[in-house]
Amino acid sequence: MAFIKKTETFICAKCGIEVVNPGYLNHCPKCLWSKHVDVDPGDRAADCGGLMEPVDLYYKGGKWIIVHRCQSCGYKSTNKIKEEDDFDEVIALEKRIAEKKMKKLA
Repeated sequence: MAFIKKTETFICAKCGIEVVNPGYLNHCPKCLWSKHVDVDPGDRAADCGGLMEPVDLYYKGGKWIIVHRCQSCGYKSTNKIKEEDDFDEVIALEKRIAEKKMKKLA
């Protein structure tokens, strides 16, 4: 699986902002949602096109990683948090994840 750099601009299908992608971004930096467009990172070969919800977050190798799950087909993928990402949204995601886990424990 080789990463294919794709420099492109896209409109976020979730929040509607224009995202200028320098080639290594796979999600909206404002809302953190993604779109199921890749089979392998950057190939744009997926036929699904479903919205990918940020559903989990973890820390590995000095980087924060977002887990996305496609709302259409259930496919999961991971993406590194980037400097451009809205840190308040990252914190809000972390809070939603913690609340969901606490409900499961109750």
